[in-house]
Amino acid sequence: MSSERVETVSTAVPFMLTAYCLLSARAICPLCCNAPAGMILAPPLQIPMSDPITVPTAEKPSPDIIRHPRFLPPIGSRGYHLLLGAVAILILGPLGGITAAFMNFSLGFFVGGQVLAGILGSAVTFGYGSDGKHGANYIQTMAASVAGMCGMAVLAQAMVWLGLPQPPAWELVLYYLCIGMFGVGVGMLYTPLLVDRMQLFFPSGSAVANILRALSDKDLLKRSIAKLASGMAAGYAIGVSSLNIPWFTQFGLSASGVTMLEKAGISASTLGAGAIVGARIAIPALVVGLIGIWQTPNLISIGWLHPGDPFRKIGFIISLGTILGAAIIDIILILIQAVRRFIEKSSEAAAPQEDWKRVNQIGLIVWILFWGIGIVVVGSQVLHQPWLFLAIAVLLSFLFVLVNGISLGISDWNPISSAFVLSVFLMAALGLRDPGVGLLAASIVFIACSEGGDMQQDRSTGWRLGTNRVMQFRYQVIGITMGAILAVVFAKLFMSAYPILTQDQFANPHLPGAEKWQSAMTYKFVGALRGITAAQPQVMAALQLGIILGLIIEILRKLIKSRPQYKQFIAGSRTGKITDFLLEAVFLSSPYASSLGGFVELPTVLWWTAGGVISSLYNGLTTTLAGRRSRAVQKNVSSANGDDILGTPAAAATTTAESLPSDMSTTSLVGGGLIAGDSLAALTVGIWALLHTVF
Repeated sequence: MSSERVETVSTAVPFMLTAYCLLSARAICPLCCNAPAGMILAPPLQIPMSDPITVPTAEKPSPDIIRHPRFLPPIGSRGYHLLLGAVAILILGPLGGITAAFMNFSLGFFVGGQVLAGILGSAVTFGYGSDGKHGANYIQTMAASVAGMCGMAVLAQAMVWLGLPQPPAWELVLYYLCIGMFGVGVGMLYTPLLVDRMQLFFPSGSAVANILRALSDKDLLKRSIAKLASGMAAGYAIGVSSLNIPWFTQFGLSASGVTMLEKAGISASTLGAGAIVGARIAIPALVVGLIGIWQTPNLISIGWLHPGDPFRKIGFIISLGTILGAAIIDIILILIQAVRRFIEKSSEAAAPQEDWKRVNQIGLIVWILFWGIGIVVVGSQVLHQPWLFLAIAVLLSFLFVLVNGISLGISDWNPISSAFVLSVFLMAALGLRDPGVGLLAASIVFIACSEGGDMQQDRSTGWRLGTNRVMQFRYQVIGITMGAILAVVFAKLFMSAYPILTQDQFANPHLPGAEKWQSAMTYKFVGALRGITAAQPQVMAALQLGIILGLIIEILRKLIKSRPQYKQFIAGSRTGKITDFLLEAVFLSSPYASSLGGFVELPTVLWWTAGGVISSLYNGLTTTLAGRRSRAVQKNVSSANGDDILGTPAAAATTTAESLPSDMSTTSLVGGGLIAGDSLAALTVGIWALLHTVF
C-alpha cells in the first residue's frame, strides 16, 4: 500500500513536465492547428429541445484591460498554465477521484466533481476578474477528467467477482489510457453536432458555466448570487438529507416513513435539471414511464420481463433504440444539407468560424484512429484478448458516445452502464460467450462513453464561456493520463483495505458488511456478463422495436413541423400553441427527450417532470405579467413563442431589467444551483463516509 502511494506521488513531477509541454507547445497535439473545423455544414438544425445560448465572448482579452495581482502569472503564460495544471492534477483531481471511486464502490454511481472543481478553480483565478473564467474552466476540465477515470475502478472489481486473473497494473493503465484518449477524441468529433448545431442544454454544463461566470465577474455576481446561492443551499440540504434518510428517525420519523422517503427517490439535481430544460422536454419522460408501467404485464406475458422486474430492465434498451432511430434521421438530414451545399457551391463566402471554436479535423481523425488502433493492439497483444470483439467494441463506441451524448445533453443522464450492458448483449449475439472477454471489450464502450460525455459537457460549458477548445482538449487529455493511473491505484487500494469489495455479491447477496458497499454498478456488470451464456433474443427484439419507433416518430415530427400551414396555425392562435405543446410533450415527443423514461425509475422521472413544469409555469407567469406592464414587451415575447405558460423554456426567460444572459434566467440559476448543491452534498457525504470508514 505504501509503495503504491509513493509511486503515485513520484508521478507528479513528470506529469507537470508533460502538462507544461502539452499546454505550451502547439506542435505536440495533433489538434492544435487552428484549421477550420469543416463540420459546421449548415445553419443549426431546428430541433425544439433547446434555445440559443449566450454568444460566447473572445477568449483572449486585450492585455490593456487585464489586471491581476502581482503574485499571479499573466494569462496565457507558462506559469499560468503550470499553476492551473498543478491545482487540477495534484489537488482537485485526486480529491474528486478518490471520492468517485468510493461512491462507485459503495453506492454504484459517482459525480465527476465539475462543480466543486469549478468553485475552487474560480477561487484560484478570482484575481484575474472576468477573464479568469477560462482558467477556472481549464481547471475543472482537467480535474473532472481525473475523477471520471477514477470512477472506472469498478471494472477491476468486476474482474475479481468473475474470478478472472488480475493483469499487471501497468497493462491495465495502458489499456485504460488508450480507451480514455480514444473516448475524448470521439466526444470531440461529435461536439460540432451536439453542442454547435443541435445546441443541447447539458444542464450540468450550464450550471458550471453559470458558477464560473458569476464567481469571476463581479457585476454578474451581484445580480445572480442570490438565486444561484439559494439554489445551491437548497440542493445541498436536500442532497445531504436524501443520502441520510435514516437520520430522521432521531426526530421521531417512523420506519415506514423512512421507507416511504427512500422509495420517493428525492433528487435535487434531477429537479434542477428539469427546471433548466422546461416542461416540453421534461413531460415526455413521464409519458414513457407511465406507458412502461401500463405495458409491464404485457412485457411479462411475452417473456421480455420476469415477474417483479421493473420496466427499465428492458425499457433502457428500447429507449437507446429510439435515440438511435431519431439520430439516424438527423444525421441523414445533415448529410443531405452538406451535399446540397457542395453541389450548389454558393457564391457567398462562408462566415469565418470563431478562433476559439477551431479544431484541426484531420488531426482529430488521426488522433481517433491512432488510439482506436492502440486499444485493439494493447488488448490483443498485451492483455491477450481476441481482436475481433475489441474491434467491435471500438466501433460500438462511435454509436454509444453519440447516443449517450444526446441523452446527457438533454436530461443530464449519461447511461454508461446501460451502454455497457447492451454492448455485452450485442457481442453475445455475435458469438461472445467468455465473460472475461466481454468485460474487457465492453469496458471500451463504458470508458469511452464516460469520457466522451465529459468531453461534450465540458465543451458545452466552454461554448457558453467562449473557452478555446484546443486548449481545453489539452487539459482533458492530461487529466485522462493521471486518471488512468489513479483508477488502477485506487482499485487496488480500496480492495486491499476492504476485503468485502472482493466478495462476489451477485452470487452471495447477503454477505455480512455488504450493506456499506453496495457496488450496484459492478453488480449490474457481473449479472450481464454471466447471462451471455444463454441466448436472449428479447434484447435484440427490443432494440429493433426502439429503432423503428424512433424512426417513425422523428419522420412524423419533421413532416408535421415543416409544413407552412402548421407553422401558421401554431403562431396564429392560442389554440395552435396549446396544440403544439401537446404534440411536443405528450403525443409525438422527441425520442431524445422521452428516452429518460426508459432509463430510470418512475420516482426519478417524477422529480424531473416536476422541475420542468414548475419552471415553465414560473416563466410563463412572469412573462405574462411583464407583458401586461409593457405592450412592446408583450409583442416581443409573443413573437418568440413564449406565450403559453407550459411551453416556455427555462432558458428563454431573460428579463430585460436584469440584462442577464438567456441561460442565466431565474429558473436556470436556481436549477443550476440545485444541481451544484446536490453534487457538493454527494461529495461531502462520500468524503465523510470514507473518513468514517477509515478512521
